[in-house]
Amino acid sequence: MSDAHPHYQALVQQLHTLDDLHKAAAVLYWDRETGMPVQGNAGRTQQLTTLNQLAHELATSTRMADLLAAAEQEQVSAAPDSDAACLLRFVRRQFDEERRFPAEFVRWRSEVTGAAGAAWAAARERNDFASFQPHLERTVEIARQSAEILGYTDEKYDALLNQYERGMKTAAVREIFATVKRETVPLIQAISARLDAIDDRILYQDFNIDAQRAFCRHAAESVGYDFSRGHLAEVQHPFSTSFGIDDVRITTRYQADFATSAIFATLHESGHALYEQGIAPALARTPLAQGTSSGIHESQSRLFENQVGRSLGYWQKHYATLQRHFPAPLGQVSLTQFHRAINKVQPSLIRVEADELTYNMHIILRFELEQALVRGDLQVQDLPQAWRDGMQALLGITPPDDAQGVLQDVHWSQAAFGYFPTYTLGNLYAAMFMASAQQQDPGIADELARGEVTRLLTWLRHHIHQHGSRFDAPELCRRATGQELTAEPFVRYVHAKFGALYGLDA
Repeated sequence: MSDAHPHYQALVQQLHTLDDLHKAAAVLYWDRETGMPVQGNAGRTQQLTTLNQLAHELATSTRMADLLAAAEQEQVSAAPDSDAACLLRFVRRQFDEERRFPAEFVRWRSEVTGAAGAAWAAARERNDFASFQPHLERTVEIARQSAEILGYTDEKYDALLNQYERGMKTAAVREIFATVKRETVPLIQAISARLDAIDDRILYQDFNIDAQRAFCRHAAESVGYDFSRGHLAEVQHPFSTSFGIDDVRITTRYQADFATSAIFATLHESGHALYEQGIAPALARTPLAQGTSSGIHESQSRLFENQVGRSLGYWQKHYATLQRHFPAPLGQVSLTQFHRAINKVQPSLIRVEADELTYNMHIILRFELEQALVRGDLQVQDLPQAWRDGMQALLGITPPDDAQGVLQDVHWSQAAFGYFPTYTLGNLYAAMFMASAQQQDPGIADELARGEVTRLLTWLRHHIHQHGSRFDAPELCRRATGQELTAEPFVRYVHAKFGALYGLDA
């Protein structure tokens, strides 16, 4: 930074302090999810509440307001794409929004979500929605109040969606989701008549947990995840988190009778982590040192989980290693048989274990239910039945209990309403990025066919990762692909892939 911009430098120092508070809270959250004793939750909630309150006070302080205004004046001639201009736009927007939230609301939100997270985990374990219901009612109320505080023009849900996918409107998501349904449901139905064409029973055997841990580490490294700047842990609900570009951690969940669950969860979280590890060092300890939107972030995880991790090319390179880790269950299973099994289409109950094609139906269900909850058209007490009805309508199956239904995801305990639709948006972005990458660099397709990702990762580093949050998702998408968000590349991809797997293209 130049000495010619002292106010901007002072602002950046203030942002460094704020970032340190956020990262300290992230460390406490990581520990809570990965190793904290159960009885520690009340104390941890208080600690996180204190840090969140301190961060809010600093982010909305008079000093921050003065520094920001002075820095904006100082950098008024900065190039629009410069780090300084991008940072000031981001901080101004964030500051104006954060200042709308009263300190008492921030404390209440932290206390409610801290208690709700523990209540959700216990309720899911016991299949006891009633015990979680009062907590969920409070997080729904947080969402409604947040929308009112943030403000909206068309729909209350817009305010919540905008927190995760800035600039995206609920109506636009409904429209693009309608396209996904229209273009993929007939494919799902055609495959449903041929479900026996692929046998995936080989995936449901006895898989040693220690061997799973070893292979999951190999899988993460195979796509470029840097363990010198990362760590792999075990949790109930997999996630990734960043304490800085040189400390980005991932988690997975192991099942003794279903090893591919952990493998693909690891590849998924590795995609998230690759994004964070690839952010330009110049953005470190600022708000720009993070993924620009949940949808763009999800595009990276879904790209590496599915378009790379479930490809034939990837397993041509890594299947022998997998067999060495699991000689008894997979030693006599051919590569072709394994590749077909991991791509089997089968409507299922659990979102994180859903196949690549039916996954979006899980998201569409949650998107519809969230809107109804926020509008007040659906009461929390009626949610389990609404969930069962929706699963039957979209996927033709009904959960036998709430643990496999409405209680399966952690997001609502965190008051993260507006987040779920970004999963499907991520699938669409992923298909766009993969198509554009291969068009711009044909050598990528050749490498992927050999199970290598170096050129693909280089493209992503240049077009997506390095920018962090310098550009909003729509702008980043236009810069990388030359197009607005569209479902067309995803539709082409799934029709080509699953048409070939199920003999529908003959």
